[in-house]
Amino acid sequence: MGICDAVAVAKILNATLVIPHLEVNPVWKDSSSFGDIFNVDHFINTLKGEVSIVRTPPKEYSWSTREFYGTGIRATRIKTAPVHASADWYIENVSPILQSYGIAAIAPFSHRLAFDDLPVDIQRLRCKVNFEALVFVPYIISLGRVLNSQLSDEELRNTGRCPLTPEEIGLILVALGFDSTTRFYLASHKVYGGEARISSLRKLFPLMEDKRSLASADELANVEGKASVLAALDYHISMHSDVFISASPGNMHNALLAHRAYRNLKTIRPNMTLLGHIFVNKSMEWSEFQQAVQAGHKGRYGQIRLRKPKQSIYTYPAPDCMCQG
Repeated sequence: MGICDAVAVAKILNATLVIPHLEVNPVWKDSSSFGDIFNVDHFINTLKGEVSIVRTPPKEYSWSTREFYGTGIRATRIKTAPVHASADWYIENVSPILQSYGIAAIAPFSHRLAFDDLPVDIQRLRCKVNFEALVFVPYIISLGRVLNSQLSDEELRNTGRCPLTPEEIGLILVALGFDSTTRFYLASHKVYGGEARISSLRKLFPLMEDKRSLASADELANVEGKASVLAALDYHISMHSDVFISASPGNMHNALLAHRAYRNLKTIRPNMTLLGHIFVNKSMEWSEFQQAVQAGHKGRYGQIRLRKPKQSIYTYPAPDCMCQG
């Protein structure tokens, strides 16, 4: 969540933030910009009382471009920001450059601000950015609503390290009380185990859908071939589902669990350690399996987990991002 940290650092430095460039993903080769995914006007307006944000540098700093910093050593570029740096580090190392040149570019910036020992107002600002200011562009929200509306006709009634296969997810959900009438949305760019394994999941949940089964070709025209935008669409739909479960831990998993916890939404958090053991036990009877799954998932339906020292505020939003009694 580098953008959230960027806003926080701008606040610490009392500086204006320029809307950042997103790095091109080397795997998906997706060149989507910040504005292709997030509503820039909403972002700026939501934070205008906290931090000044502009789309591009002022004319006198128009020379400050990615190309400029990519072709030589520049006095205004900071490349040495340590991972989880303190607020004092930025004040001591970046403020002098801002004062001398009027502008500073910090890159790389991922994970460059500490999660602990920061002022309360800075922590709350990070929360505000992550959970309030970052809103998808209208066409992602609009398409997400269309797909969500087709999924919400019937309410969902009940509730290791390796990702779960489609078959395993299906068995877990059945063990937890979901039946064949459950409307099921598969949010995934690539299915672990291959597309052929989806058939087992579909047998358990024949009402299973995905982007391509719900949306028309015209509706998908703006998002096809853009991995980041497709992920944003999946994120929006997952945020508006009655229940959410993830097949494998990862960035999107963590972001959704945190965001849904912040919104007090029901989320099933798979007990990967337990599941890793019981899925290799091929002699287990169904009743024993069902009992083990149910017992192993008590307290794993979106209950608030308090952040511990050094843990990410964007994965564990309580208590920093939420009201305290």
